[in-house]
Amino acid sequence: MPLGKLHVEVPDEEYWRKQIKCQYACPVNTDARGYVRAIARGDFESAYLIARGPNPLASICGRVCGAPCEAACRRGAVDDAVSIRALKRYVTERFGAESFTKETLKPIELLKRVFSHGKQRDCSGSEELHAFRNLLDGIETRKQDGEAVAIIGSGPAGLAVAHDLAMLGHRPTVFEMEPMPAGMLAVGIPAYRLPRELIEAEVEVIRSLGVEFICNTQVGKDISFEEIRSKFKATVISVGAKRSRIIPIPGGEGPGVFGGVEFLRDVSVRNTDEDSILPRLGKRIVVIGGGNVAYDVSRTVIRQIGYDVSRSMLRQANVGEVHLCCLESVEEMPADDIEILEGHEEGVFLHPSFGPVEILRKDGKVCGAKFKKCLRVFDEQGRFSPKFDEDDMTIIEADTVIWAIGQQSDVSFLKTDGDVKITDRGLIETNDRTWQTSAPDVFAAGDITYGPRLLIDAVASGKKCARYVHAFLTGKQLSESHDYVHINIPNYSREADYEKLPRTEIPTMGAAERSKSQSTVVEHGYDEQQSMREASRCFDCGVNTIFDSEKCILCGGCADVCPELCLQLVSCDRLTGEATLNESLLERYGDVDLSGMSAIIKDEEKCIRCALCAERCPVDAITMERFGFTSCWEAGVAAK
Repeated sequence: MPLGKLHVEVPDEEYWRKQIKCQYACPVNTDARGYVRAIARGDFESAYLIARGPNPLASICGRVCGAPCEAACRRGAVDDAVSIRALKRYVTERFGAESFTKETLKPIELLKRVFSHGKQRDCSGSEELHAFRNLLDGIETRKQDGEAVAIIGSGPAGLAVAHDLAMLGHRPTVFEMEPMPAGMLAVGIPAYRLPRELIEAEVEVIRSLGVEFICNTQVGKDISFEEIRSKFKATVISVGAKRSRIIPIPGGEGPGVFGGVEFLRDVSVRNTDEDSILPRLGKRIVVIGGGNVAYDVSRTVIRQIGYDVSRSMLRQANVGEVHLCCLESVEEMPADDIEILEGHEEGVFLHPSFGPVEILRKDGKVCGAKFKKCLRVFDEQGRFSPKFDEDDMTIIEADTVIWAIGQQSDVSFLKTDGDVKITDRGLIETNDRTWQTSAPDVFAAGDITYGPRLLIDAVASGKKCARYVHAFLTGKQLSESHDYVHINIPNYSREADYEKLPRTEIPTMGAAERSKSQSTVVEHGYDEQQSMREASRCFDCGVNTIFDSEKCILCGGCADVCPELCLQLVSCDRLTGEATLNESLLERYGDVDLSGMSAIIKDEEKCIRCALCAERCPVDAITMERFGFTSCWEAGVAAK
């Protein structure tokens, strides 16, 4: 029986970049591998500078990033992904904006350190500060004459736009409707996850660049959109998604029913302004939704009603219960596993596979919520298409219901017949490449352009938008160049038993203690020993096994010694792939019968970079080499 074909790729620069899966998955191309390996060798300051290079909100991301890098981490295919976000937190606490005291705060010095460290990077993408080095010459002089830019909204996208535009010599002014900068970071994420003093420190670095923040100012109410446009050369809209979505069901409107986003905002503002009014909660609260926001709401409610009550009493009748109901099964829930676990520890009662039917009322007041059993959330094609059992109904007694099923933006400050177009989804229509709206002087970034996504997606959107605003203001298109290199590592080695180490659990405060306060941080974070141990689990995917076909004698020793069985010696006629494969074989061997020729192929997903194959090779045909690349932006020809 003939052996089957094997699909293979011929490596090029993009192939090698994709091997660094954590960096490739990060929307701002943070070299997570770089800072994790720096932590493993105890070089903590370098680790911070690598993490901060492309990300103006690195300290915030160390606490609450959705961590697409961890989802992509190759280690996760073996056992558990490296705890990349927690490692970032460890170094930002030591060297980031929050590490300064008010007496010693010199945020501009932090940026100078980041910028000067750029030349020491192995893998620096297009979002790195030093990628703008050719544009930053004479920045101090240019700032005096820099163009004024308005930014509406100071969430992660707005902060990223302001940061990069200020670095490029412009004068951003940020309009924020809330009493403090940072948008949903400050009013939508609970303080037990993201301390407010950390947000203030991160914003202070951006303010030190000359960015002006005008708070308590709602566009469309306190100042018109048209007035802003008349005063600024360019305007960026980055208002995010600050309104809760609801399902129009009977009883859904009226007293006792709130939006989750609005509730979180009211609690956050109440913590800084005692004169503000919180919504009046009952004793039994139903939260509808299955994502992280639903758990943020549920856990915030528990803290609000449980300041002086121990966790054991929370389970007693008539003291205060929080029930979380969602369409999804536990396996399908979009909430992070840690949110579900910690919510359970704090007393959240979970009801999966429940679809809301009606909010029950008695004398106008909420008395319960009616649900039907959800049999399926998605169809066979993975599309949202819930199916219910109409005969299986459940009623949960409640006096308060909070929606947390999604978020939407508020663009009521824009005229429906204006020159900034709005899509059918209520988003702002933008050019996919330049982030420019239908009005040439107006740009948009973040959730308002594509709907709710991760914090780091908003940061990436803001940084990209800033580049095109800069091009619009200066009249010069920006062009990106790349340099790639492979560097041989003659004495490559790894930590002992690195491949056997289990993921280091992140220390947390006990449920009873943390539930007593809105501001008591749940996660303690790693100490030095824990961070170095966890970092040593990284496979260092920037290192690759490079085969020299001129030296190779096809002995198969590398395949025999490989502990993960990721190498195979196969006949060339079994290989199939893209056109580049045929071109490569034809260029090297001409039109010959491939059945008599052999090749070594490698499964990159399995490789743990142990170097046993290189050690075993009798003719030194295998080397361990680090792939590096550098991106750089330059001002090109005048924009048309």
